[in-house]
Amino acid sequence: MRKKERALKLIECLEHDYPDTLCSLQYPKDYELLFSVRLAAQCTDERVNKITPALFARFPTLEDFAAGPVEDVERLVHSTGFYRAKARDIVAASQMLLSDFGGKVPDNMDDLLKLPGVGRKTANLILGDIYNTPGAIVVDTHCIRITNRMGLVDVKDPVKIETELRKILPPEKSNDFCHRLVLHGRAVCTARKPKCEACSCAVYCKQFLG
Repeated sequence: MRKKERALKLIECLEHDYPDTLCSLQYPKDYELLFSVRLAAQCTDERVNKITPALFARFPTLEDFAAGPVEDVERLVHSTGFYRAKARDIVAASQMLLSDFGGKVPDNMDDLLKLPGVGRKTANLILGDIYNTPGAIVVDTHCIRITNRMGLVDVKDPVKIETELRKILPPEKSNDFCHRLVLHGRAVCTARKPKCEACSCAVYCKQFLG
């Protein structure tokens, strides 16, 4: 089975199993998603969702974040790990959003990558979830693991995986596909031991088929 054909079959299975593809991070405002994704690095979305209500209440506007003491941000995000770097990036990104982008989250990869703490994974998530940009592919740990197991890619480098997936995924479905991989990776295709016997994708999975 060719990779593009396999991808379409896997998309169909995942759409059936996970019809809801909303991002698990909770955010009322666009820039709050940007900051939540930064906080989620080396941390669970569940933990981030627990601490962001207090963070966003303390800093209700982008201007408040830009002017706020980094120490206050550190205190509120401490439990997410690497809190000093995360707090510094959030304050610096707030300042840059105001000074360079009119207080708006950029809608293109080049400008998003200029923001402190923003890499391709974060930028693609913003493009897909906020701007519904076709072809946005979020390569996180679930995507790396599952696309290799399924036989869609044979490489571990995130940038190379993004490039390879862009060749075989329908652009209008790529963002939702990545969200569904996260749900599938948590529920079925886990890191330690995949539950292949309970996986509707198994009949199309390279690892399962051997």
